[in-house]
Amino acid sequence: MPCTMHERKGLWLWLVLSWLVFANCVLGQNSSFPCPEGEIARYTAYHIREPVTIDGRLDETVWKRTPLSPRFADILSGGRAIHDTRAAVVWDEENLYIAFRVEEPFVHAKYTNRNDPIYYDNDIEVFIAGRDAYYEFEVNAFNTTYEVLFIWKDAYEKSGFAEAQEFSLDKLKSFNGVDFTNHPRGGRLGQFDWSFPGRRTAVAIDGTVNNDKDRDRGWTVELAFPWKGMEWLAKADSRALPPRDGDVWRMDFSRFNTYKEAPPAKDSGGWVWTRHGIWDSHIPECFAHIRFTTNDVSTAK
Repeated sequence: MPCTMHERKGLWLWLVLSWLVFANCVLGQNSSFPCPEGEIARYTAYHIREPVTIDGRLDETVWKRTPLSPRFADILSGGRAIHDTRAAVVWDEENLYIAFRVEEPFVHAKYTNRNDPIYYDNDIEVFIAGRDAYYEFEVNAFNTTYEVLFIWKDAYEKSGFAEAQEFSLDKLKSFNGVDFTNHPRGGRLGQFDWSFPGRRTAVAIDGTVNNDKDRDRGWTVELAFPWKGMEWLAKADSRALPPRDGDVWRMDFSRFNTYKEAPPAKDSGGWVWTRHGIWDSHIPECFAHIRFTTNDVSTAK
């Protein structure tokens, strides 16, 4: 029997609503966040057995064997950045090691004191996320560093932070993101005087800093973060330190500049391993998936 106009409209409405429910439940699993889950990078961090000298030069065999990330892309659009930036990750029983190769024709740096606001400089940034807290690290071409430990407010008491003197409320500042201020989990508490225990950093310049009379090739960064310093990140879900084979951590790797590529390029000035879709690095759900393997870096392809 042919459908009436009223019945056809009802059928059409049912189909539309069914599709919306399907899209929300199946396709939109990451709909609360600006970074599509299917775009988030995945990387395998290989194990190493030979020592790494933290001098910034990246001339050890380890770094020559380690797979590099793809070229960093614009944090908003995912478009190609004007200069090449890549990162690499390896580990051993003592440390997590991170390296950056930064193409930069005119290397510049301004700030020289620890925890100066080097996010107003040209800098490299790393975020390491635990379940209930995450760590932010920044470094410029002078090897000046900036670091913060952020605690999710909903975990402050239940995860034991409230019991630690270093995280007493008088030492914390409320923080609610940069441009993504409606995170489903709410706000954070930042310990802006926290220092990652035992971390080592080094920068090597291929050129001259703050001298535009010549043309530079860029700079390289070498970082070592002891696993024992990640206890607050690992505590909530009892993560193994060092990680076990197959463990996955969420980490973010980025570069922010004081300049932008000239129009018509749509350069936001922030470049990342994996696009966030918004001007905000403080979204762990947008961080790359770093899977640790006990396979030696010599087996990397």
